[in-house]
Amino acid sequence: MTFGIIGGGSWATALAKILTDRKHAIHWWIRNPGIIRHIREHGNNPTYLSAARFDVSLLSMSTDITEVIEKSDVLVIAVPSAYVEESLAPVNQGAWKGKKIVSAIKGLLPDKNILLNDYLQRQFNIPLDDYFAVLGPCHAEEVATEKLSYLTFSGRDINRASQIASHFITPYINTIVNHDILGVQYAAVLKNIYALGAGIAHGLDYGDNFLSVYIANAADEMAGFLRKFGAKHITVGEHEGEDPITHRKTPNYAASVYLGDLLVTCYSLYSRNRRFGNMIGKGHTVKEIQGEMNMVAEGYNASRCIYDINKLVDAAIPIAETVYKILWADVKPAEGFKRIEQVMV
Repeated sequence: MTFGIIGGGSWATALAKILTDRKHAIHWWIRNPGIIRHIREHGNNPTYLSAARFDVSLLSMSTDITEVIEKSDVLVIAVPSAYVEESLAPVNQGAWKGKKIVSAIKGLLPDKNILLNDYLQRQFNIPLDDYFAVLGPCHAEEVATEKLSYLTFSGRDINRASQIASHFITPYINTIVNHDILGVQYAAVLKNIYALGAGIAHGLDYGDNFLSVYIANAADEMAGFLRKFGAKHITVGEHEGEDPITHRKTPNYAASVYLGDLLVTCYSLYSRNRRFGNMIGKGHTVKEIQGEMNMVAEGYNASRCIYDINKLVDAAIPIAETVYKILWADVKPAEGFKRIEQVMV
C-alpha cells in the first residue's frame, strides 16, 4: 500500500511524519518548491511543525499533484477546505481510478456547503466506498513532539478502514475505527465552530466555570444535529455489549471523535479556532486576524456553511447560529454571548 499526501501544512506534515516513522516511503504534493528544497536539505518543514524531523530517503516530493496521485494507492487529502477545488483543479477524472481517498479535512467546501466526499463524487465520480476520513482528537503539534494521540478512521467498509488505520499505528499514535463516515465529518466541522465560540468567551473574560457549561451544551447541541444525519453511538455511557474475546466494550464514539475532539479543540492552546475566537472576543476584526494568523481557522467558513445547511436540517443549534452571527452578521461578541447565556441549560 503506497501512500500519497496532498498538502504541505501542519496537519499534512504531521501525517507525513506518522507514516514515515512507520518506515513508509510516501509521495508528497507540496505547492511551494522552496519548502520542498528545504525539506530535502534539512529534513524538516520550515513553515509548519519545524520540530518534526524526516528521513528524507522516504520522501518523494513534487509540485505536480497528478504525479503524486498516479504513484499512490491511497491519497490523504490534507489541504484546508477552502483550497480543495483550486488544489485539485489540474487533476482529470481518470487519475483517481482505483485510488482510495482519506480525507484529513475538518471543514466543508465553503462555496458549495458540501463535504469532501460529495465534491469528489460530483467532480471525479469517486464512490463513497473508496472514501475514508481520518479525524482526532489529535493536534499536529503534539504529533510533532510524539505525545500520545488518537486518530479515528471512518469508512463504510470497516475492514478496509481498519487496514488503512493499521499503517498509522506508532508508539505515540493509537487508532480507533468506525463506519459513521458522515457523522464524524460533520462533528469535526461543528467542533471547530464551538471552539471559535470558546475562544470568543475567553476573549470576553468568561471563566472556566462558564466554559465548562458552554462546552457541555455545545456537545448536546452537536449530538442533536448529528442525529438528523443518522449518527449513532453519540451518547456517553451507552454501549451495545462487548467483544466476546477481549471483553472490551463496543466503541462509543462520543468518548473520542465526538466529545474528545470537541474538548481538545475548545480547551487546547494549540487550537487555531480557539485562538481565532479569542481575538474576536478581544475586539479584533476578521480581516486583522486573517492577516496575522499563518494558518486557516476552519470554523470561520464552517459557521456560515452550517448556518445555511441547517435551514434544511432544522436542528436546534442556537450556539452555532450565534457564533455565525458574530462572525458574519455584525452581532457584537458580548451581545451574542448574552444570548448564549440564555439558551444554556
